Amino acid sequence: MRAGPLLLPGVRHAADLVLTSDEATLRTQMELSEIPAPAFDEGARGLRMQALLAAAGLPEPGVDDVGNVVAVRPGSEGGPPLVVSAHLDTVFPPGTDVSVHREGDTLRGPGISDDARGLATLLSVARAMNGAGIVTRAPVLFVATVGEEGIGDLRGVKHLFAPGGAGHGAAGFLSLDGAGLDGVVIEGLGSRRYRVEVAGPGGHSWADWGMPNPIHALVELGRGLTKIELGLDPVSTLTIGRIGGGTSVNAIPQHAWVEIDTRSAAGHRLDMLEVDIRAQVEAARRAWDGLDVAITVIGDRPCGATSRDAPLVRAAFDATRAVGGHPKPALSSTDANVPMALGIPALTIGCGGEAGLAHTTDEWYRNTGGANGVLRALYTVVLTAGVTDAE
Repeated sequence: MRAGPLLLPGVRHAADLVLTSDEATLRTQMELSEIPAPAFDEGARGLRMQALLAAAGLPEPGVDDVGNVVAVRPGSEGGPPLVVSAHLDTVFPPGTDVSVHREGDTLRGPGISDDARGLATLLSVARAMNGAGIVTRAPVLFVATVGEEGIGDLRGVKHLFAPGGAGHGAAGFLSLDGAGLDGVVIEGLGSRRYRVEVAGPGGHSWADWGMPNPIHALVELGRGLTKIELGLDPVSTLTIGRIGGGTSVNAIPQHAWVEIDTRSAAGHRLDMLEVDIRAQVEAARRAWDGLDVAITVIGDRPCGATSRDAPLVRAAFDATRAVGGHPKPALSSTDANVPMALGIPALTIGCGGEAGLAHTTDEWYRNTGGANGVLRALYTVVLTAGVTDAE
C-alpha cells in the first residue's frame, strides 16, 4: 500500500479536519436531503450545492447548460483534471415528503443516503483539502451532477464528458454514491429501456366488444417478451417495469403503453436484446389489425469497465485499506458508466456508514464509521491527483 503520501503533514491535517467535522458533515447531509431534487428538477438543490462549494473555498463554482454544478480546484502542474462527483437527483417525484428524522445515530428520510451522503462527502473533501492547504499536481474538478437516477438517463454526466463539457478529456472520474466502505465499482452495468405505445379506436366494453384492444395487445406482447432468451455470459435481464392505459374498467382503451428495462455488462448483449424486442414488436404490429404501434428508446446507459491495474483503482484500493476497509470490486450502474465507456478510468465508491431501503421513503443512514468513508474519498483523490503537501 502506498502510505507515503498519506503521511505528509498536509494530508494528515486534512484527515484531522474530516474527523473533527463529522457532525457538520451529517448536518449538511440532512440539509441537502431535505431539498427536493426529483429528476429534471434538481435546480434548488443545485443552487445550494453551488453556495456550499463556494463556502468550502472552491473558486467560482458554476452551473452548466444541463444543471451540473462544477468547480475547479487548480493543480500545480495543470493538465487534465481528476473529476470527483456526486449526484443531485433522487428517484422521488415532486410532492414527496423529504423530511429527515434523527433517531439516535440513524437518519431516516428519502434520499438520505442516495445521494445526500455523496454530496456531503464531496463538500467535506473540498473543505478539508482547502483547510489544510493541500496542493495537488493535477487539477481536481468537483461536480454535482443531474440526472443520474432512472429517467434522468445519466444526462448530467453525459453532458459533462461530451465535447465542450467541463470533464471532456479528464484524466479520471471518481463518483461518490451512497454508503459503504468496501465496494469499489469498476464495472458498469449497462441498460437500455424502451416504451411501447399502442393506440386504437377504443369503445364501450359491451357495445363495441370485438374492437382491437391496446391493453390486450400489450398483454400478448408481454408473453412474447418474457420468452426471449437472455443469456448467461454475461448475465442479462429483461424486465417489464410498468404498464398502463385506458380510462375506465368498462371501456376499451384508446391508448396503452408498457416500459421495458434490459440490463447487461456487455454492450453486444444489449444490442441482441434490442433486435429481439423490436422483432416481437414488429410481429405484434403485423398481427394487430386496427392498432398503431410505436417503440421508443427512453434510456441508454453504456457498459464499461476500468482495469484493476489503473492507477485510480489502485488508489481506491489503497485508500480503502488505509481506513480499515477491504476493497471489493463490484458491478453496478452509476455515473461512472459514461467515462468508462469513453475509455476514461472511472469508478464509484460508497462514503462510509451503513444504509438501507434505498429508493423508498423509508430510506435510512447510520453513521457507523462514516468519517472513514470521507477519508477514503479524500485519500483516493490525493493518491490519484498527486500531492505536493501544503501551501
